[in-house]
Amino acid sequence: MISLVVFLGNHGPAYAGNRHNVAWIFAQNLSYSQELSWQRKFRGQYASRRFTGPDGALRPVHFLKPETFMNLSGESVQEALRFFRLTPEEVLIVHDELELSPGTVSLKWSGGLGGHNGLRSLKSSLGTADFWRLRFGIGRPSHADIASYVLSDFSPDERIMLAQLQRPVEALLNQILEDDPKRALPEWAKKKLLDEGV
Repeated sequence: MISLVVFLGNHGPAYAGNRHNVAWIFAQNLSYSQELSWQRKFRGQYASRRFTGPDGALRPVHFLKPETFMNLSGESVQEALRFFRLTPEEVLIVHDELELSPGTVSLKWSGGLGGHNGLRSLKSSLGTADFWRLRFGIGRPSHADIASYVLSDFSPDERIMLAQLQRPVEALLNQILEDDPKRALPEWAKKKLLDEGV
């Protein structure tokens, strides 16, 4: 079961609308975002909420937005894992993904890091890449300057796309938190939501 959801991003208003911050944008727009009482903890922003588990009982799920900047995200996550005595297998990382086209969302277990600095930091701090990932596709730019691309803001059309994805992806997140995430893999290993008319 997933007990910790980590939304990767960079702290500060200058980064708020960046492609690299898609996970934070998603978190801000959760239907229960007003219920989350964020506080400073684990070198980031922390909140928790109860979800119904497979046995019908309510259980706490922790939410974390590291404020260490992307390339040190693992340090924040490591602190939270130690405090709650969790394993990396109980963590879901929500992040942007260059290798997926815009409008694509996928669930992934373990695997490569794809050059993502946040994932690299997590593997370095946790000593493993064996954690769950919920990936928002942002596509690769036509130029070679990846850093400027991920640190640039979504276009107006892309923001409309994200708004269209919000509810179906939130439904997926809730499914993952209420059941074994492995059950969602067959459908969500490489889901192209906008192609399906969402």
